[in-house]
Amino acid sequence: MASVKSIADTPNLTSIPSSFIFATDDSFDDVTADASPQGAEDSIPIIDLSLLINGTPQQRAKVVNELGKACEDWGFFMVVNHGVEEKLMKELMEICIEFFELKEEEKREYETKHVLDPIRYGTSFNPKVEKAFFWRDYLKIKVHPKFHAPTKPTRLRGILEEYCTRVRETTRELVRGISESLGLEGCFLEKATDLESSLILFAANLYPPCPQPELARGLPSHSDLCLLTILITNEIAGLQILHHDKWFNVNPIPNSLIINVGDQLEILSNGKYKSVLHRAKVNDKATRISIGMAVGPSHETVVGPAPQLINEHTNNPPMFKSIKYKDYMEIMQSNQLQGKSILDRFRLHR
Repeated sequence: MASVKSIADTPNLTSIPSSFIFATDDSFDDVTADASPQGAEDSIPIIDLSLLINGTPQQRAKVVNELGKACEDWGFFMVVNHGVEEKLMKELMEICIEFFELKEEEKREYETKHVLDPIRYGTSFNPKVEKAFFWRDYLKIKVHPKFHAPTKPTRLRGILEEYCTRVRETTRELVRGISESLGLEGCFLEKATDLESSLILFAANLYPPCPQPELARGLPSHSDLCLLTILITNEIAGLQILHHDKWFNVNPIPNSLIINVGDQLEILSNGKYKSVLHRAKVNDKATRISIGMAVGPSHETVVGPAPQLINEHTNNPPMFKSIKYKDYMEIMQSNQLQGKSILDRFRLHR
């Protein structure tokens, strides 16, 4: 299957192949507004991580409360003062661009063969089952508990390893705060997910300019399979999230980390915190790049609702079946990317 980049690089391209044309049922014209973090009524929560780590007890308690509200209401928030150097984020973005600019035969060394392969390069999501392909190329790498990296570009390994270390530190602090926001011990989610051995999947997504953006999709509406996703972009617009049944454009604060709740946190919180539906729009002018770190439980962790959040005799029965994270991953990545259809398979109550 030809990469989207190779198609987009075709001289004088004025239309896209029919295999990339979507029906209009998931229209990108239904966006309500920009969810800008400027204090508007519908604005994305902003979390100051420095106050969670080094703030006074009062400041820290306030941030824990804000984290809980963000996870419950939006399933999505931005993190500032997170300790990941701006220089490192830019270097990672640049080296990922270098990867996508490699010759096709060099990239095809990592072409997807199985969803659990440690390094995967491909197009769309799962072409074997899709009726229409997504206008994106991807590089997916397992970076924890065992670190992997392509051999080219040569600088990728060192930059990615350092970025992964920083993101793990940030994630650990966020998970502790989120655990406390649920009324649990700070270490609960960390232990319940075996975070020290967590499966972390790095995903670089390339969305080249598209001559017919109204007919194509970068990614359709979906939730993430993991616990939390940590995202950075090259600040080209395209990310949209669903909030209170309305779609919003997301315009990140420069150098912030974008965080969203994944399916495993929805399961662990017994439905209190929702994995947010989001999608990627393409445009006809500029290449958009997003880099996500999907932080999950460990491969072998069986995830179910936290026992402390369940009471069979009150209004808090378990909302989900338990499932091993490895099995959840295989089901998710072997099917079409569509809403929360995989999570819905494990719901006990609707």
